[in-house]
Amino acid sequence: MLELLRVGVLASGRGSNLEAILKACRRGEIKAEVVIVLSDNPEARALKIAREYGIKALYLDPAAYPSRQAYDLAMAGELEAAGVELVALAGFMRLLSPAFLERFPQRVINIHPALLPAFPGLNAQRQAWEYGVKFSGCTVHFVDAGVDTGPIIAQAVVPVLPDDTPETLAERILAEEHRLYPQVIGWLAEGRVKLEGRRTMVINR
Repeated sequence: MLELLRVGVLASGRGSNLEAILKACRRGEIKAEVVIVLSDNPEARALKIAREYGIKALYLDPAAYPSRQAYDLAMAGELEAAGVELVALAGFMRLLSPAFLERFPQRVINIHPALLPAFPGLNAQRQAWEYGVKFSGCTVHFVDAGVDTGPIIAQAVVPVLPDDTPETLAERILAEEHRLYPQVIGWLAEGRVKLEGRRTMVINR
């Protein structure tokens, strides 16, 4: 039987990247399976999507824990209990603590809607549009303790058109996110991503 990479997803919102990953898994395009979805938002559509796919979906209330670290360790415990090998952030709106990252060394990834290191943090599409850049895009990167500062795995470029608004730019970037994120998870499932310092390499098959 084919061994599939067991993925846990952390999401806070609509779950469109989660859905893109789930569709790629279902189509057999990547050697991975999402086994659990965790959220800090009880209303997150991502939880509904996960349940529709028959995947364990849990809301963990940050207010129920005495500290950020305690909350992160509770999440880590759920992920470990599910046998998660890779953690994918999909619109997760909390900064992960070192205590969490130590439990999954070089096994936590995120997708950001800009070409890092430019425009980290919130509202990256609007940041890029207001700055007047001619190209933006999205970045998949390993997660470290900073804000969108981890080593870059892959990027996709999206031109900024003269008549773009932050909203239309965000829509076109999102389409690239939905393509790139499952692709990178597929590379990781095949052991093709190598990290040396801050530099990553994707090994051809």
